[in-house]
Amino acid sequence: MGEGAVRQGMIENDKPYYSLDYYLKTTFGEKVYKIAINAGMTCPNRDGTIGSGGCIFCSAKGSGDFAGDAAAPIAEQIQQGIKGVEKFHSRRFIAYFQAFTNTYAPLAYLKSVYTQAIEQDAVAVLSIATRPDCVGPEVVGLLSQLRQTYEKPVWVELGLQTVHETTARYIRRGYDLPCFERAVRLLREAGIEVIVHLILGLPGESREQIFETVNYVNSIDVQGVKLHLLHVLRGTDLAEEYQNNRFHVLEEEEYVDLVTACIARFRPDLVLHRLTGDGPKDLLLAPMWSTAKRKVLNHIHRELKAKGIRQGCAYREEGNDVRAGNIV
Repeated sequence: MGEGAVRQGMIENDKPYYSLDYYLKTTFGEKVYKIAINAGMTCPNRDGTIGSGGCIFCSAKGSGDFAGDAAAPIAEQIQQGIKGVEKFHSRRFIAYFQAFTNTYAPLAYLKSVYTQAIEQDAVAVLSIATRPDCVGPEVVGLLSQLRQTYEKPVWVELGLQTVHETTARYIRRGYDLPCFERAVRLLREAGIEVIVHLILGLPGESREQIFETVNYVNSIDVQGVKLHLLHVLRGTDLAEEYQNNRFHVLEEEEYVDLVTACIARFRPDLVLHRLTGDGPKDLLLAPMWSTAKRKVLNHIHRELKAKGIRQGCAYREEGNDVRAGNIV
């Protein structure tokens, strides 16, 4: 959808951006909730294939701290997730394979766990979080087959985080930009929607560097974006860096100002799946203000309104020029 859809969503939802909530309601005609699944996988950045420590910020649960119990069958995890939101009387759900790298397993196993999820009547979307270096033709072929067989959308979430190679090496991302681009191309050729994860506040990155990452995302064929605040979690290598005062953690005002400026720059058809996040409280070292997620979201919405910002107001499609306007 273009800018007109964003404006319509702004009227109906009082949000000046293309929110996931609005996208789901207009696509499925009702509220759709996400159920996080743990399929018991690992990651090539942990098992020694390309590294053993994982990304510098990643928890021992592979960013799946809110996912289900890997020992439970997929269908059982979905039913437990449904029970957790039954008070909202929702009928449709996103089966979200969240923990670790969810295409990093034998193809037969992937087919089994994905099928157990997508075949559930209550599941409206199959969503898979993974790394671009674990997205090859066989995996994409399987996802395409499931999409066609069950006539349900399939999303793949790729953790880009940044376009800057210096930062990528520091966070031990483990793949380069061409690898990411190959994965996106394969997925889009198969009709799979792609959602990109970006982290704001990565050590050493300037405001302008973050905007360069936003500009890059605008230039590629992806359908959604998740913005993450950098969390410092206990037991990670990032925690050691933080405790040795090697980088600055964003304050709430800084983060809100940065997010609103990014929203202004994103092209209008990108669905913004997330504007912030909340790390597990038992692991979170910083920033502690992020635990009040609803408060932070309300702060972002107030700032958007106060500055008169709507998604794409500082975006120019021709040449992807985002310098116009008063957004700084």
